[in-house]
Amino acid sequence: MRVSDFEYELHPEFIAQVPIEPRDASKLLVLDRESGSLSHRMFSDLPQYMNPGDLLVLNNTLVVPARLHGRKVTGGRIELLLLKRISKQTWEVIVRGSGLHVDTRILVDSESVDLTAAVVQKLEGPRRVVRFSQPVTPLLHKVGVVPLPPYIRTPLSDAKRYQTIFASIPGSAAAPTAGMHFTSDLLSQCEERDVKLVYVTLHIGLDTFLPVTVREVSAHAIHREWCELGRLTADLINETRSEGGRVVAVGTT
Repeated sequence: MRVSDFEYELHPEFIAQVPIEPRDASKLLVLDRESGSLSHRMFSDLPQYMNPGDLLVLNNTLVVPARLHGRKVTGGRIELLLLKRISKQTWEVIVRGSGLHVDTRILVDSESVDLTAAVVQKLEGPRRVVRFSQPVTPLLHKVGVVPLPPYIRTPLSDAKRYQTIFASIPGSAAAPTAGMHFTSDLLSQCEERDVKLVYVTLHIGLDTFLPVTVREVSAHAIHREWCELGRLTADLINETRSEGGRVVAVGTT
């Protein structure tokens, strides 16, 4: 199976550049399994399709401001996208910019923090291992920005709009966008219908930003992502199924 089998044309005007307000004003396509009919509804109508005893499973990952801008000591603008922490000061990253070889030194943009980095290992494609001059995790709120997908060109005026309202566990390079349509009121309406809410954690990583460069689907290397399903969530899933309820998994990536 070729990657080209999945190609289709999507006009830029159909790719939303700013999030809709309110969150649950987005469209919802509903398929009736028995009749096969389709209904065009609003996401705010979702509670109408939930039954008492159902279980709604949400991803509580939180996007970290993992995109750093800077320049090489020798000149030239660069960008680092943090992917995986190897040690306190060493990270695997995706780089954007030319000439980022081993031993290349980088000055990270910041008005308040003196932070430098050096490339210590070259991996496949745009991936590198870099060592920062100090632990970077505590500094991300000062030096980093939220990494938007490449098809979003408009800068975010409010970084919180690229988070779900239930995001709580830092670790993602991108948002679990299917969950971004939920509002506090919508979740309350579900609970009022005796729908239980539980959470899993899946940190979205590398594949969100790396293009597929092979011709055959089977040749594409899919990278790992960290996830956790807790005992409480597992027990509630089993309990819901045994009692005849539906387990409704909200999409993660």
